[in-house]
Amino acid sequence: MGSLSLRNVHKSFGSVEVLTDINLEVEEGEFVIFVGPSGCGKSTLLRIIAGLEDASSGDVLIGDSRVNTLPPSDRGIAMVFQTYALYPHLTVRKNMSLGLKQAKKSPEYIEERVGIAADMLELTPYLDRRPAELSGGQRQRVAIGRAIVRNPKLFLFDEPLSNLDAALRVNTRLEIANLHRELQSTIVYVTHDQVEAMTLADKIVVLQAGRVEQVGSPMDLYNDPDNLFVAGFIGSPAMNFLDAKLFDLPAEVKTIGLRPESISLADTGKITGKVSHLEHLGADTNVYVKVREHLITVRIPGQTDYEIGSTVQLDFKPDDLFRFDKDDKRVR
Repeated sequence: MGSLSLRNVHKSFGSVEVLTDINLEVEEGEFVIFVGPSGCGKSTLLRIIAGLEDASSGDVLIGDSRVNTLPPSDRGIAMVFQTYALYPHLTVRKNMSLGLKQAKKSPEYIEERVGIAADMLELTPYLDRRPAELSGGQRQRVAIGRAIVRNPKLFLFDEPLSNLDAALRVNTRLEIANLHRELQSTIVYVTHDQVEAMTLADKIVVLQAGRVEQVGSPMDLYNDPDNLFVAGFIGSPAMNFLDAKLFDLPAEVKTIGLRPESISLADTGKITGKVSHLEHLGADTNVYVKVREHLITVRIPGQTDYEIGSTVQLDFKPDDLFRFDKDDKRVR
């Protein structure tokens, strides 16, 4: 069973509380991503699941077993770290098989498991090379292969793509998605990159300051955020926020949000501003418009041009407004 349950998990370092009352259910076969800004507690939570940190209180269950007191080796997990953590003097084959040798598995079993993982990750031609002879993306695949050969109940990934350049991040992200489909395994994955979260996850857990802000599918969080933090964190470019006084809205509404793609530049509009910057991205153009003290991002499909400093009108549909109260909670 590769399910995971976190029940009332707290973690403190001395007087500093880094995780507060974490409750979460991960179903077998789900791809769940913990996302949030640096220092939000996502990596600490992953380390508690792995057994590399102890929870101050609460329970961790993998399958039907409470694993709080079990060492990492007995939890049925395999972890892929941000750093590849490969032995430079060992070949790819030996790096991938080392854990199985230490577990005293038979040579036949080891050969079979390494062969399966190497085929899956297109590493077969590199099995006799050492890490220094591989690219960064290939080394990360070896680290992933080392986890696969163990046939774990639960895969844990701690920001595995952060050391790769942009092109390799995209390729490796696709490989991880394909891997999940092939293995139908349970994956818990930590990243600060919400694009990774949106493109990989079945379910996203958004954390801030050690607390769970919201749990849901990528599009649930995008279309129906519970609060201002989630609304601003999920989506790229980020949601625009404006003082509700600019609009004729009920007094309980203090802030309104608008997605950049929900705004258009029109001959007549609801807001007037001045163009301050353009980002030409080829398929899209991001137009930055100064409206009083606010800098609004407008995402326009295709290629367009505006003179810096020119006055423009911003228009949008009332249904595209997200409303938030004085406590940053969503007003629905």
